Amino acid sequence: MRTWDTDVVVAGAGPAGLMLAAELRLAGARVVVLEQEDRPTAESRGMGFTARTLEVFDQRGLLPRFGELNRSPGGHFGSVPVDFSVGDGRHASVTGVSQARTVAVLGEWAAELGADVRRGCRVTGFTDSGDGVEVQAEGPDGELRVTAPYLVGCDGGRSVVRRAGGFDFPGIDATAELLLADVRDLELPPKWSGERRPGGMLLAAPLGDGMVRVVVSEHGRAPRRRTGPPSFDEVAEAWKRVSGDDISTATPVWVSSFGDAARQATEYRRGRVLLAGDAAHVHLPAGGQGMNVSIQDAVNLGWKLGAVVTGRTPGTLLDTYHAERHPVGAALLRNTRAQALLFLGGPETQPLREVLTEVFRGEEAARLLAGLVSGLEIRYDVGPGAHPLLGRRLPDVPLVLEDGEKTRSTRLLHPARGVLLSLADDPGPGRTARKWAPRVDVRPARLAETPPTGETVEAGAVLVRPDGYVAWVSGDGDLDAALRRHFGAPAV
Repeated sequence: MRTWDTDVVVAGAGPAGLMLAAELRLAGARVVVLEQEDRPTAESRGMGFTARTLEVFDQRGLLPRFGELNRSPGGHFGSVPVDFSVGDGRHASVTGVSQARTVAVLGEWAAELGADVRRGCRVTGFTDSGDGVEVQAEGPDGELRVTAPYLVGCDGGRSVVRRAGGFDFPGIDATAELLLADVRDLELPPKWSGERRPGGMLLAAPLGDGMVRVVVSEHGRAPRRRTGPPSFDEVAEAWKRVSGDDISTATPVWVSSFGDAARQATEYRRGRVLLAGDAAHVHLPAGGQGMNVSIQDAVNLGWKLGAVVTGRTPGTLLDTYHAERHPVGAALLRNTRAQALLFLGGPETQPLREVLTEVFRGEEAARLLAGLVSGLEIRYDVGPGAHPLLGRRLPDVPLVLEDGEKTRSTRLLHPARGVLLSLADDPGPGRTARKWAPRVDVRPARLAETPPTGETVEAGAVLVRPDGYVAWVSGDGDLDAALRRHFGAPAV
């Protein structure tokens, strides 16, 4: 038996697990990631990024690693068209980036930062002693154990960590099954937001390089209990029953199935065990929100857990992870359940689709839905204060630093530390924040141009957490209290 000791054990090397591992390394924590698969997956349920995930990647300098990105102003809510370019266009998403590519980029980044990712290691259980966690796993060389102060389950909808930890996972079972196949050698007109026929729903989406994704769901067909993926013959037969077209001559590359089950853990933390991503919430994968919310879970948790295990902040900071992310997960389930009704409903839901199509053409409704799906409307309770920026993500604005260097606010977050951004002549906030060096960088600057909202100009100074959210605004709360709440006791 082999044994390791580390600061955090992460179960699962999907997008959430790898993002979390990288964030932990940026915070100075040691991390071991245990992944049961021998190699990174080539399967890709998610095919792009929402606007908030783009911001998250930008604040760590990751976007260039993905190459050229195609912004898509169009979108849909349960197959009802929505213009995501409404207003200033910030809600537009990126399409055409496979989940496999995302896993590869995040895996390379985490490895460069020193994360210890061990593939072919299946977590079988753990023991939480109250002082730490001992994780048991089966690896290529037999049984192994890893001890750490904390364990995070990023191991998907069938999470071993969630089940072994006794987390409640209430919700609804699937009422419909969708069959999916990525295929080659098939010419098919795109059906980007789904097309309804009397017998069910069809979706066809070109993926590039001659690949097409087809998805089919039949009305009145109960979900099957499966121990493996369906065959492509099953997908082709269902497609023919619903559409009348024969796609059986296509060459399948990946075949899978999924349903519209919706469940969420009642708590994201139990003692020294935490959940993130699909381990904490499962739902219909509408609009690729699952992977995106999972990545954002990891970014919210990473800097907090890293600060706790390295002794910079007390463990109570971890309570804010559930407080901030559980409501986001609950909102995710509400909107995906609503989309399931529209997306998978039969003829009885057509009048509702027609009415909503008219409603969603309005700019206010489009902005509301775009913000809901993109995550741009998230606002955390970070403490006292009423300023519009408080609890929201700092906008990306051009800056001129004290030494004359031109930059953007997003670049200041690349090291994953807190930032006290001082945009006024008052030196007081900077003197206070310097007591927390090097957890918080004090950056005097001026705006290179006036942002559309004007909110940052009015602020004078803002305290920004490592995840990009504003924790304090000058003239609206106690800076010392905000620093202690998010960064622990002063360092000097």
